[in-house]
Amino acid sequence: MCLVAPAGKEAHGQAEQFTRGVLTRSDLDPTSPIRQFHKWFAAAQRSNRVAHPETCCLSTASLPSGRVSSRVVYLKELDAEGFVIYSNFGTSKKAQDLATNPWASLTFWWEDLERQVRVEGRASRLTREESQIYFDTRVRGSRIGAWSSRQSQVLKPAKGGGGEEEDDGRKILDEWVKETEKRFEGQENIPVPDFWGGLRIIPESVEFWQGRQNRLHDRFVYDKKTALEEGTEEWTLERLSP
Repeated sequence: MCLVAPAGKEAHGQAEQFTRGVLTRSDLDPTSPIRQFHKWFAAAQRSNRVAHPETCCLSTASLPSGRVSSRVVYLKELDAEGFVIYSNFGTSKKAQDLATNPWASLTFWWEDLERQVRVEGRASRLTREESQIYFDTRVRGSRIGAWSSRQSQVLKPAKGGGGEEEDDGRKILDEWVKETEKRFEGQENIPVPDFWGGLRIIPESVEFWQGRQNRLHDRFVYDKKTALEEGTEEWTLERLSP
């Protein structure tokens, strides 16, 4: 059986053309992909056409198998060092991957602007103190949830007296939440779990992609060339063939 996926809204099923923008070297910051990302991110926010510009796809790969896994996360911070997301790094698949391979990538896709940003670099954990600062900003339920979830662990359905399954595994998670609620009952200042916190992707390569007609897209990539004095970096900037 062959499934042909129609694209776009036209009856002919062809993918729509990208016609909303042009990207030239003169449009880009000449020395810093971080400043350029700030520029594009701000434009996505102002456009009112991108619901969640902070949404991105985090990809990691396990060694020695080389198997890649991806998931959608939220970018929470961007500083001079890199792109920061927060998650469970105890039992999750990403934690297993990063334990064997520190390289990771982020992909941002802003469909209504026909823009894409790809980030590749090394990942490093934030300190507990840094993670606590962000953790304190989350609503209580999310903090309880972070403590409760054994991320990616299989949840076995509970069995009834007759041997029939009474649920699909959700009851176990609900019980974990109840246990955590009891543990922190009456306590507003909840400590960040050791297994949870921030991950910073320190970029080595950042590509800015603007869709163009006939798939002849504009692509420019910043590659980290060398570190100059402490706190400064030098980047090359090249146009790539689509």
